Amino acid sequence: MKTTIARAHPEDFPEIVTVWEASVRATHHFLPEADILFFKPLVRDVYLAAVDLHCARDEAGEILGFVGVAAGMIEMLFVAPARFGQGIGSLLLRHAVTALGATRVDVNEQNPRAAGFYEHHGFRTTGRSPVDATGKPYPLLHMELPPAQDRSDARAAPPRSPA
Repeated sequence: MKTTIARAHPEDFPEIVTVWEASVRATHHFLPEADILFFKPLVRDVYLAAVDLHCARDEAGEILGFVGVAAGMIEMLFVAPARFGQGIGSLLLRHAVTALGATRVDVNEQNPRAAGFYEHHGFRTTGRSPVDATGKPYPLLHMELPPAQDRSDARAAPPRSPA
């Protein structure tokens, strides 16, 4: 399956919100229904337009996931549940870092799988807030990529011994 990443447009918002809601329902078990319904119009009407938004799409053009970045911060990264574990999130994260300059992200503390995902990709926890940006009691972990020279890259070749 070939996956492409491209900038999203307002006409993509309904499909993106569908992906967002399905992903939230699959991963954010700590959110009651009332809060999902509270956040949904904010995502649709405010948050999507406030970020540099890019979508991962399959060959048929279906949105598999999306990432939104503002001022070096990953504000949102969601993958369609049917595509979990297929590398879509990693692809979107690499795009956010390399193409969009993202180095920071806030993660719900009650979503340890997401925190582990970012840790796996080199992000480190640098702080914590007891509430989210709307003041709701969902603690956030503030995570950052260390400067490039401080990152350990498991894919890097081992150093050569002098000849």
